[in-house]
Amino acid sequence: MDTVVLGIDVSKSKLDCVLLYSQGKTRHKVVGNSVEGLAMLEQWLDKHEVEMLHVCMEATGIYWELAAETMAKRSDCVVSVVNPAQIKAFGASRLVRTKTDKADAALIARFCTERRPEAWQPPSAQEQALRAMVLRLDALHGMRTQESNRLESAREAVRAGIEEHLTWLDEQIARLERQIRDHIDSDPDMRDKRQLLESIPGVGERTVAVLLAFYAHPERFGKARKAVAFAGLDPRQHESGSSVRGRTHLSKIGDVLVRKAHYMPAMVAAYKTRWGGLFRLRLASAGKHPKLIIGAMMRKLLQVAFGVLKSGKPFDPALHGA
Repeated sequence: MDTVVLGIDVSKSKLDCVLLYSQGKTRHKVVGNSVEGLAMLEQWLDKHEVEMLHVCMEATGIYWELAAETMAKRSDCVVSVVNPAQIKAFGASRLVRTKTDKADAALIARFCTERRPEAWQPPSAQEQALRAMVLRLDALHGMRTQESNRLESAREAVRAGIEEHLTWLDEQIARLERQIRDHIDSDPDMRDKRQLLESIPGVGERTVAVLLAFYAHPERFGKARKAVAFAGLDPRQHESGSSVRGRTHLSKIGDVLVRKAHYMPAMVAAYKTRWGGLFRLRLASAGKHPKLIIGAMMRKLLQVAFGVLKSGKPFDPALHGA
């Protein structure tokens, strides 16, 4: 049975869909990025009598989630959600010069045909809710930082309004933090996993919530290497021939929220805990740059958290020389 590929270019309001058959023939359809639009897409697929379908789309913000969840419910369908950087690199390798939504959907379909990306596993309702809350909390903290910066140089005419907004933001942040704690407490599995993560010295409440939102089921990643790459904390080297010897740095091709959530815990672990201090001194003695050491500590923390969740055992300092 031939598997037909459906490439979807996702935007906020619409989905450009290209159906690619094994013979190279294509069909194009544009629908709204909504429940009604996806119902139209399914009717269109049924009209073309597709027996086995592999759907592929980019992880563009949160706009892809409805389409991925809807298509994953079909019994004849496998859904893959890929990093946009993969599609960009694939297009460059094929010398693609046209940039339209239809062309992007066709490129995604061809990428899926050649590379056969892994199937995406939809998160549980509890994980989806927690992700929404931690994303909202991050946005609120960002707004508070902006308003605090404005307050420093604000004129008297607007100072009162900024102060009122800061008070409101503080109330919303405190309320959302309580909501996140209650949400984790209400789920026995998440509650147990929170206790495991809290056993890691240097990892605080906000980082635990982010880890549970994205890594509550580590078996989805299989290996720590993939979990690290998901956050863009994998090292990237730049060397060529005998003359180019660039400094190793983080790839940053991954989820920015997970990466941000590990920066301050890495600082705390490296300078305030015994196990992190030993790790920092070992790299420093090897001549590593301080910024590189913090990046390595961020990666190490995520690897440790992944191992704790996967094994179901709390952090053991003896395994890290402490």
